[in-house]
Amino acid sequence: MTKKIKNILDIYPEYEANIGIEVHTQLKTKSKIFCSCPNQFGSQPNKNICPTCAGYPGVLPNLNRRVVDSAITLGLATKSQIARVSEFARKHYMYPDLPKNFQITQDEKPICTEGYILIELNDATEKQIRLVRIHIEEDAGKNLHIGDNESYVDLNRAGTPLLEIVSHPDMTNAYEAKTYLMNLRAIVQYLDISDANMEEGSFRADVNVSVKKKGAEELGTKVEVKNINSFKFISQAINYEIERQIHLVEENTPVTQETRTWDEKYHKTVFMRTKEEAFDYRYFSEPDLPIIVTDDEWVDRLRKTLPELPHQKYHRFQHDYELSPYEANILVNHPNLSAFFEATTNLCKYPKQVCNWILRNLLAYLNEHKLELHECKIRPETLSELIIEIEKEIITSKTAQEIFLEMAHTGKYPSIIVQEQSLKQISSKEELEPIIAEIIENNSQQVEAYKQGNERLFTFFIGQTMKVTKGKGNPKVIKELLEKYLR
Repeated sequence: MTKKIKNILDIYPEYEANIGIEVHTQLKTKSKIFCSCPNQFGSQPNKNICPTCAGYPGVLPNLNRRVVDSAITLGLATKSQIARVSEFARKHYMYPDLPKNFQITQDEKPICTEGYILIELNDATEKQIRLVRIHIEEDAGKNLHIGDNESYVDLNRAGTPLLEIVSHPDMTNAYEAKTYLMNLRAIVQYLDISDANMEEGSFRADVNVSVKKKGAEELGTKVEVKNINSFKFISQAINYEIERQIHLVEENTPVTQETRTWDEKYHKTVFMRTKEEAFDYRYFSEPDLPIIVTDDEWVDRLRKTLPELPHQKYHRFQHDYELSPYEANILVNHPNLSAFFEATTNLCKYPKQVCNWILRNLLAYLNEHKLELHECKIRPETLSELIIEIEKEIITSKTAQEIFLEMAHTGKYPSIIVQEQSLKQISSKEELEPIIAEIIENNSQQVEAYKQGNERLFTFFIGQTMKVTKGKGNPKVIKELLEKYLR
């Protein structure tokens, strides 16, 4: 379950929204979809190109089978119908980043249809978001605009394999849309077919929003919002667009079917083009590629490779580890994080404590230092040992916080840090009793106030003891001795 998002329709209870989403996710193949050029992000502009992906006359595409495998795998994971026969088409439009002046995609015969993705609502019930289709296509290049007068084209991205996932307009608010997108992204990451990195453009969403009066049978006029590169902005754009359209309806002004984009600076959608300006793509079957014919053997082989999927892991984490829906959701939505959690738990057998340290400390450290999990020096082996030492009362929780930071900086095991810095917890009554006796002797005024009924001062004495022991005193033993001396 994602963090609760403001529902703009709470302000307009007589209206309802319908939201459909088109997602393009780049696949993690070694080579591009129709040639052997490397499929890499961040290379020098126009380095990973050849006559095929650069659109030279007379060249022929050669389909990458791994792309079809990825499409079928995603279809199976979303309970889609896998087409026995599918084919490619040419989608024509002229733009600088499309060197052939057409895109090879799928039109009337996509590889997958009629699937769904489960999302969990705020009331813990589940809802199916139906999929119209999943189809295969190639990506275009990228235009680079420098200043006001110069533009360049980088064709490294041209020919990158894409899957386009098109949903029905089954979502009704920004929360459902964001949850759907997070679940879809987690699925493609668990399948290891895409890194789904929104910042690098390998997971892109176009959102279609319409509003209508409650009870109306006909959907409202659809407005598309393109080029949104974060879940936060998608949520904001949906809420803004719903409210904008409601205001138009209230003013008896027709909602125009158009394409808009999200202005991150001014937090509003901005007009791009109307339906009348939309392209006539003139689809026809791609003559240079054979049709794709799938059989039971091919599909069954890929079905056997399916991993445990996010919604399955989400329920298992709650059942097996007694995590809350909130905790399970955060871990499951990040495959590397869920794997880290399970590896750590398997070593120390304290799942709730592991979850707390990951959510409160590890994620905070990664965010503060702008690190990915694989870049962090804390490993399941070291975190599990830290938790075991806390549970065995070898170190205090306060000391553990300091040790955690040292582990993050150095990668050392906590037992080594404890030994090097003499951080072992003081649990001996013989060692703590003289310390407490001296604190009570030096704070007679507070002792008298406590005995007269100011019980809040008990925490003062605990704090003083922890200060003298530099956070190493065993809280249970300290509490027991203080109760004895303060009678």
